[in-house]
Amino acid sequence: MVSEARILIAPSVLSADFADLGRQVRAVTEAGADLIHVDVMDGVFVPAISFGEVVVDAIRANTDVPLNIHLMIQEPENLLSTFAKVATDQILVHAEACGHLHRTVAKIKNMGHQVGVAINPGTPISAVEDVLSMLDMVMVMSVNPGASGQSFIPNSLDKIRRLKGIIDQAKYNAQIEVDGGIKADATALDSIKAGATILVAGSAIFNKQETIPEAMKAMRGCIAGAF
Repeated sequence: MVSEARILIAPSVLSADFADLGRQVRAVTEAGADLIHVDVMDGVFVPAISFGEVVVDAIRANTDVPLNIHLMIQEPENLLSTFAKVATDQILVHAEACGHLHRTVAKIKNMGHQVGVAINPGTPISAVEDVLSMLDMVMVMSVNPGASGQSFIPNSLDKIRRLKGIIDQAKYNAQIEVDGGIKADATALDSIKAGATILVAGSAIFNKQETIPEAMKAMRGCIAGAF
C-alpha cells in the first residue's frame, strides 16, 4: 500500500519566471519540493526550445533536492554528460527519441544516475516493457510534450493503471511519474489513485494567483485527500 509520504511533488521550472529563476527555485525548495523537474527541449523532438546546460547548472546551484531532468531531445545518449553531472540527478529520456533504448538506459545506469523513460500519449506501454526491470521511474505523459499549460488527457489514467499492474505483477521497483496538466484537483487525486507516485506540476505551482508556498500547500492537501 502506497502511503501519503511516498507521493512526491516535482515542480516544473518550465512554468517559473525565468527573470527570477534562482529565487523561485529556492522558494519551491523551501516550500517542500521533493524533486525539481527540468524540461530540456531541443526544437527537434519537440517544436519548442527551452534551455540548455548553463541554465540546468544554474538551477542545480540553487537547490539541494534532486533534479528530475526530462530530456525531450532526439538521440539523448549523445548529450548525457552535458546534463547528468551530479549523482543525485535523475535522467529521463523518451522511448520515442532513442534508437537503442536499452543501450541508453544502461548507459545512464552505468553513470550512476537514477533513470526513467517517458512515453507520449500516443505511445503504448509495450514501448518500455523490455526495460522496465532496469528503470527507477516511468513517466506517463498526460499531455503531448513541448509546451506548458496544456490540459490533462483523461485516458492517461488508464495507462497509469495498466502500467502499475505490470510493475506490481513483476515486482519491479519503478515508480510511475505523471507529467502534464496536473493541478491540485481531480487530475492529481485520480493520478495517485491510479498508481502514480511522482506528480510533475508546472503552472499549478508557478502562477500569479497564489504564492509558491500556497500552491505547494494546496497540492499537499490534495495528495492527503487520496488516502
